[in-house]
Amino acid sequence: MVVYKDPNCGCCEEWVAHVRKAGFTVTVRDTADMATVKASLGVPDALGSCHTARIGSYTIEGHVPADLIVKLVAEKPVGRGLAVPGMPVGSPGMEQGARKDRYDVLLFDKAGKTRVYASR
Repeated sequence: MVVYKDPNCGCCEEWVAHVRKAGFTVTVRDTADMATVKASLGVPDALGSCHTARIGSYTIEGHVPADLIVKLVAEKPVGRGLAVPGMPVGSPGMEQGARKDRYDVLLFDKAGKTRVYASR
């Protein structure tokens, strides 16, 4: 997995630690130009978060839980990738005590259409 992130983002570092703990081999590429990375990987603006990853042919946007990345790679659904828009409190890398907001993990396609892949 290759993760593109801002070099000054702490929650991105926490998410990288989360996916490494789940067994992923991660290469981190720090960049100040995340907008270009997201555009080149087809991430719709409405789905944006703070970091973007690539695994195989899939793009992972934001604080997607590692178990759902494993499921995505195993199931190989038709789509461009998974996204957790924004930065929901309690998602991997965004842990802040006992608070945990509910959020959806979205599967998005090349046209930018989405469907709920999982809810947390």
